[in-house]
Amino acid sequence: MFNSLSDRLTATFKNLRGKGKLSEADIDGTAREIRRALLDADVAVPVVREFISRIKTRAMGAEVSGALNPGQQVVKIVNEELVGILGGQTRELQFAKQPPTIIMLAGLQGAGKTTLAGKLAFHLKSKGHAPLLVACDLQRPNAVRQLQVGGERAGVPVYAPHPGVSSEAEAPTGDPVAVAREGVSTAREKLHDVVIIDTAGRLGVDAELMQQAADIKAAVGAHETLFVIDAMIGQDAVNTAQAFNEGVNFTGVVLTKLDGDARGGAALSVASVTGKPVMYASTGEGLKDFEVFHPDRMARRILDMGDVLSLIEQAEASWDKAEAEKMAQKFADQEDFTLQDFLSQMQQLKKMGSMKKLLGMMPGAAGMRQQLDQFDDSSIGRIEAIIYSMTPHERNAPKIINGSRRARIAKGSGVHVSEVNMLLERFGQAQKMMKKMAGGGGMPGMPGMPPMPGMGAGAGKKKPAKGKAKKVKGKSGNPAKAAQQAREAELRRQQGAKRMDGSSFGAAGQDFNPDDLSLPKGFEKYLK
Repeated sequence: MFNSLSDRLTATFKNLRGKGKLSEADIDGTAREIRRALLDADVAVPVVREFISRIKTRAMGAEVSGALNPGQQVVKIVNEELVGILGGQTRELQFAKQPPTIIMLAGLQGAGKTTLAGKLAFHLKSKGHAPLLVACDLQRPNAVRQLQVGGERAGVPVYAPHPGVSSEAEAPTGDPVAVAREGVSTAREKLHDVVIIDTAGRLGVDAELMQQAADIKAAVGAHETLFVIDAMIGQDAVNTAQAFNEGVNFTGVVLTKLDGDARGGAALSVASVTGKPVMYASTGEGLKDFEVFHPDRMARRILDMGDVLSLIEQAEASWDKAEAEKMAQKFADQEDFTLQDFLSQMQQLKKMGSMKKLLGMMPGAAGMRQQLDQFDDSSIGRIEAIIYSMTPHERNAPKIINGSRRARIAKGSGVHVSEVNMLLERFGQAQKMMKKMAGGGGMPGMPGMPPMPGMGAGAGKKKPAKGKAKKVKGKSGNPAKAAQQAREAELRRQQGAKRMDGSSFGAAGQDFNPDDLSLPKGFEKYLK
């Protein structure tokens, strides 16, 4: 969503690089470009005006003039001010001392409240809570059924005593206030510690909508009232947010559809205008496409600094630790990296979500925007199908896959033979890289990188060809002198053998069996 804004801000800051001192004209020009970028992103005019004023005041002060790198200092200021207008600090739900904690969702129709209710319930369930969904939207067609489906997907019960309406022709019946009150009573009886109430919306703000939402809040004593807003709404986001803040006095904001291609000004306006924090963000259609909103991390994404912390958190939440330890041990033992290992690693990555989204969290992602846009997540499914079409022996020994086997694998996975060839070629390159790293040769393409600790220090050195004796440095071409050198070498060898007596491995000349020692797996290869 913030791609356009991110690209423009990144281009603006490039002009400041390498300047030892910033003039007033440089700062004015930078502020002007930032103002244009924010206005084009549909950020509210009052927010932009105040934002630019603070940046110019700080940029023209001693904070920048005395810095060793003024350009980076300006970027730091913009980052801090962005964090400020996005809410400053991360704010999560505040749970009631006496359960259940009652959360009410409010917002316009089409903002995604019902879908969000299922995502929030799934998120809270994964944190160890026992939520209950309550269907109080009795006027939108099939809203109750949609909430029930969302609850089934999330594995969370839904309290829905009234079916609601099934078409626009039906007149709304039932009392949403009574349903909300009964839902909270049911949660207390069945020991649910969180209640999430889905309320009705309208296509626009009206008195009836606000009154109904206010009545539900008063009847159940909601601890948290979350205003759900479509991040693609544009400039109208500010007026809508102000109206709901006056009507129900919400405690936090949830942004939906952050995976869209709109300009995203709502996210930069609502928190600043209402003074209420953005608490959560919905980033897709799946139950897991939901995250806590961190203002500092979002600001870093906008400025193309990456969001590595969120990436690490996703990895910790979805990565199989046992599988990771198994792979690390295999790497340490210098065992071959197989197609089965490759498949396991890909499946671990899939658990973290869309690869395009994950790569977009990396610092400098704006520089590969075109490649990211062209990336097809479905290609991972085709690779899985190809590997699954192989026999276990083929996965562990890819070198046996000849032409006829490739044709069979392609037919079994429903792809062209060229895709099988491409996968095997890329896997071969990955296998070589893994061997080089495990052998202590360092990362390919990174000269000067030292060998990895614990790996063979001599790996990567060129060995003499088979059948050829290694040339002895300093050996004379004179037969008499060469014979003298050979005698001296033999004498040194014999003296060295005598010194081996009483060594850690026993007396010289005695047989040595590595199995007598408790050596790590794979270490015996270094004793040959």
